[in-house]
Amino acid sequence: MFRRFFAGLMVLTLAFPLHAAPSDDVLDALELDQLLDIMREEGVLYGSEMATDLFAGGENARWQGILEEIYDTSKMDQLVRRNFGEVLGDTDTAGILNFFESDLGKRAVSLELSARRAMIDDSVEEAARGSYHTAEDRVLDRVTDFIQANDLIEANVTGALNASFQFYRGMVDGGGFEMSESEILSDVWAQEAETRKDTEEWIYGFLMMAYGPLEDGDLEKYTAFSASPEGRALNRALFAGFNAMYDEISYALGLAAAQQLQGLDL
Repeated sequence: MFRRFFAGLMVLTLAFPLHAAPSDDVLDALELDQLLDIMREEGVLYGSEMATDLFAGGENARWQGILEEIYDTSKMDQLVRRNFGEVLGDTDTAGILNFFESDLGKRAVSLELSARRAMIDDSVEEAARGSYHTAEDRVLDRVTDFIQANDLIEANVTGALNASFQFYRGMVDGGGFEMSESEILSDVWAQEAETRKDTEEWIYGFLMMAYGPLEDGDLEKYTAFSASPEGRALNRALFAGFNAMYDEISYALGLAAAQQLQGLDL
């Protein structure tokens, strides 16, 4: 779950302004509300599976309630929008909106959301991963160009390791076990190779599924946009927004898991 920070997509202020900020317009064009609904579904499923691994009795009603609170889409939305807006700053969003409000941009967003929702099903995800290993070189080359333009492998691996670190912190702070920060870092870094392999396989499989229906030349146009100054600014802001969200969720999961193990009230 933690590897899935960015899938080719991609300020709520406390004062609720009368007019949306430019960064809000961008996130609306990227259908952030739909993406967060999918992420919530992924997260609740992940949390249920985690309960089976961690708790003697598996999942119970109390844990289900905790997951519903942690994966609250309104809170997730605020975290993403605030951090996205801060990093996007005064970037001119006209070019970004022009792309994502075009036919190609709308089509790309729709395909990304559909593929990501479909991959919640384990059998679909397995098939997508398998397609990565059997794809023709020309298909891999096109997807590789897109991945490199968006720095998807390195940025997702870094985000996944950071989220894992936050989960450990939550477990330690909640009394689940005792570890020093250096010990946590050592354990997290030991996951790097496996995380990288898993991230690469998932991203390639996902992108080939999502962009398969695009017309010839469309992915190249999307890649060119991603490599533009506006595209790079968007990418940095998206990772900032989603990384902040996943870091907070990961810490909350670790803290809740530790307290659940001890039978403590939250």
